[in-house]
Amino acid sequence: MESKYLEYKDEIVSLFWNGNGYQAIAQHLIDKYHFKVKKHTLRHRIKDIIQYVIADKEIIQHNILLQKRSQKQADLNRIKNKAFREHSRLENALVEYNKALIDLLKAESLKTTIKQHTSKGKQAIIVQIADTHFNELVDLKNNKYDFEVASKRLQKFAHHIKEYAKFYNVSEIFIAITGDLLNSDRRLDEKLAMSTNRAKATFLGVHLLKHFILDLNSVANISVGCVSGNESRAYEIGFIDMVATDNYDFTIFEMLRLLLPDINFITSGGLELVVEVNGHNCLLIHGHQLKNMQSDKIAKVMSKYARNGIILDFMMCGHLHETKITDLFARSSSLVGANSYSENALLLSSRAAQNIYIMKDKERHDIRIDLQHTKGFNGYPINKELSSYNAKSLDKTLKKQTVFKIVI
Repeated sequence: MESKYLEYKDEIVSLFWNGNGYQAIAQHLIDKYHFKVKKHTLRHRIKDIIQYVIADKEIIQHNILLQKRSQKQADLNRIKNKAFREHSRLENALVEYNKALIDLLKAESLKTTIKQHTSKGKQAIIVQIADTHFNELVDLKNNKYDFEVASKRLQKFAHHIKEYAKFYNVSEIFIAITGDLLNSDRRLDEKLAMSTNRAKATFLGVHLLKHFILDLNSVANISVGCVSGNESRAYEIGFIDMVATDNYDFTIFEMLRLLLPDINFITSGGLELVVEVNGHNCLLIHGHQLKNMQSDKIAKVMSKYARNGIILDFMMCGHLHETKITDLFARSSSLVGANSYSENALLLSSRAAQNIYIMKDKERHDIRIDLQHTKGFNGYPINKELSSYNAKSLDKTLKKQTVFKIVI
């Protein structure tokens, strides 16, 4: 094809798409550029140019179609590979976590003596364990928290519980664990990298709660109930029991059951548990399902149970790390107290505290035990080699939120 005509390709094609025939385009070029060529000959050259351009366009379109198909297949493969990779990493992380737990259990004695106490009457105490976050590390001017501090605060808590048990002549104590015993990992690669540390943190949590239970057992018979929280989930948060039990809370609870076979352990295996204590139907729930925890939310939960024939007398939860006690509802603070997230991001102040409830016949007395300061308490013994922390509360302050939202 002659190059002197190809340089007019764009103009020829434009004239063609505007409805001009080969003859008209040839005449236009001869008149405009004074070509010394017969119109018949130029007409054939124009036809060749247009067919060449159309053929080139079709090739380009076909190549684009092939590229799209190729990209679509690549995207499908990427999605498939990502799903497989994430499930494989999760499985590997959980396998390593379980292996590390087994190794730690083998190194510990499972033999424990449980005391049996004669019933003294109808009084009982519900001891709420809420939001211990054992592996969280807090280092503020007004609050410090690590495993040693947690140990001292639990020992102080047990001390005051035993005083109330003696005062009220109580021989039965129900320990209500309302979740978030540990902090969770957010990403799968963190789960795998931290599997040993997470196992050690889990075992230390078991170790501290075991000492706490045995301490209270010195004055009363012990029963333990547990529900799962949102923070200690092993994978993603869920609202069904099958997902809720994929949770460090449930793991710690089951390990305590194994270590203390003579203690009565009660669990729904999920998010909510109703127990009867001295004629009072009490609901254990972590509280993330209740959102702002206003009276209308509490009423809806009670109505749900009433429709199923269960009349609730009392609800207890945690989650927001701030004590609130009403006639039918009580929320415990946390064992942690203030952290960087609550102080700097939410501008909220809190103190380490836990609740107990004296359950008499047709009466209930709710008591907040302040645990912020632990002077005079040495704490339960801790193997420092097992200590591992998650200082995630500081990282949370980097995520600026304009909506008031507590995610602890």
